[in-house]
Amino acid sequence: MSEATPLRLARLRPLSGYLRPYRWRLAGAGVALIISSLMVLLLGQGLRHIVDQGLRAGDASLLDRTVIAFCVVVVLLAAATGARFYLVSWIGERVVADLRIAAFRRIIGLSPAFFETTKTGDVLSRLTTDTELLQTVIGSSLSLALRNLLTLAGAIVMLAVTSPKLTGIVLVVVPAAVAPIIFFGRKVRALSRKSQDRVADVGAYVEESVNAIRTVQAFTHEKIDHQRFAQRVTATFAAATARIQMRALMTMAVIFLAFGAVAVVLWVGGYDVIAGRMTGGALSAFVFYAILVAVSGGTISEVIGDLQRAAGAAERIVELLATQPDISAPAEPRPLPTPAVGRVEFDAVTFHYPARPDHAALHDITLCVDPGQSVALVGPSGAGKSTVFQLLLRFYDPTSGTILIDGVDIRSADPADVRRHVGLVAQDPVIFGTSARENIRYGNPDASDEEVRAAADAAAVTTFLDTLPDGFDTFLGEKGVRLSGGQRQRIAIARAILRNPSILLLDEATSALDAESERDVQAALERLAAGRTTLTIAHRLATVLRANRIIVIDEGGIVAEGTHESLIAAGGLYARLAALQFTNGEKEPLS
Repeated sequence: MSEATPLRLARLRPLSGYLRPYRWRLAGAGVALIISSLMVLLLGQGLRHIVDQGLRAGDASLLDRTVIAFCVVVVLLAAATGARFYLVSWIGERVVADLRIAAFRRIIGLSPAFFETTKTGDVLSRLTTDTELLQTVIGSSLSLALRNLLTLAGAIVMLAVTSPKLTGIVLVVVPAAVAPIIFFGRKVRALSRKSQDRVADVGAYVEESVNAIRTVQAFTHEKIDHQRFAQRVTATFAAATARIQMRALMTMAVIFLAFGAVAVVLWVGGYDVIAGRMTGGALSAFVFYAILVAVSGGTISEVIGDLQRAAGAAERIVELLATQPDISAPAEPRPLPTPAVGRVEFDAVTFHYPARPDHAALHDITLCVDPGQSVALVGPSGAGKSTVFQLLLRFYDPTSGTILIDGVDIRSADPADVRRHVGLVAQDPVIFGTSARENIRYGNPDASDEEVRAAADAAAVTTFLDTLPDGFDTFLGEKGVRLSGGQRQRIAIARAILRNPSILLLDEATSALDAESERDVQAALERLAAGRTTLTIAHRLATVLRANRIIVIDEGGIVAEGTHESLIAAGGLYARLAALQFTNGEKEPLS
């Protein structure tokens, strides 16, 4: 084994903490492992006694007792093997379940900055493929390696006890049988990885196509996508065929050399039996042990590859578990005042996204929003309006400057406490693959059914939900695919209403509604906003006109603020954006 091997396998050590809670089951599996290995070795002696004391002696009663003893060994072997398999498999499944839970807890606690530089597919791969590989190793391969190590050591000892002469032959011949396993095994593993990569390509293409099925069909892209999918499947088949061919060659070589080694042992041992230097039973036992040595050695060489792959997977998982969120609660977080007031202050705030450190998304923003005030943020796309919301939710911390809610610097508070004071309705709301009731209750997991219905009433969504087959309990489809854009928006508004926050963040919450629904929802939002601070990213003039103040943002900075009338009179960017709406019958958005 190379020096790199133990170093790589050492990467599995951080996972030992996940095995510790199940140490008694591990101990039981260890006992079962030792018993099963001993019973395998005793089978050789049982075979020897059957031949020498039963068949050769011609004593039927002795043969009966020997066979009964042999059967007892077989029963113990079966029981110990079954117990070992169950315990080890259970531990493997349990440890992987614990790892997945820990990894998911870490993932959902990481800051959005992490996902700016990390592919979602990579995160999912660590949570699924890597943990599945560890399950295979912990629940099978590791136990297999230990069992075969014990069997190999015991078989070599029994070989030496049975016939030192033939043992010398075996120690020369068996490596020749193991060599092709190592040689071809490495190639098979490499081809297996390639085959798995191709399978992953197929899965990724299917996922992408299904998620975009409406776009695929809208652009009549089915034929082209089918051809591209077929190409990926063909590549997968080619990779699998290469792996199968190599595995077939390995099997041929191993069978030829292993049984060739047995033939050599039988040939030499047969002469010893004829010459009276060895009994037939001893030769039978020796051949049995020689086969155990060959099989155990080959299995160990195979398992080493699995352990190496598991070491790489463990490293990726441990790396994920060790990743710390950029945004976290301080050691002694400062609580926000109770009851909440809803005052928001930006003091000379400058911010750069981690993925764009050379570009300031916000530059020297100073802004104060009094409790209960309604403020509209207006500006071109990319001006920095959404960044204001993300900083308020403390998805990121400012590069410089401070943000205060009710006089408390949010960096000194627990992010969860900050977010409990804020209700968000995004322009493209997220609908989860569950019922309408649970989607609304997402805003307040402890809300009763009556409170959920009241929030739905306020968002003007109850009438629609009551017409669904199962009412509020109707499954809405993945990402709310069964809903129209306006329906998704109203459910998201109901979710924010149920949260009952002191600060509302509305990313043009009524933009996807028809005129009648917009009127109903706007009325509900106005009732909800009474006494609460509301910040709205405004795209439509109707929203701007309802705001107490309008903040005009361009290239990350505040360029103007005031009422609609004062900003029109002052000219500039806002006046130009408003003129576009008037000119185009309000078809052109303000931002």
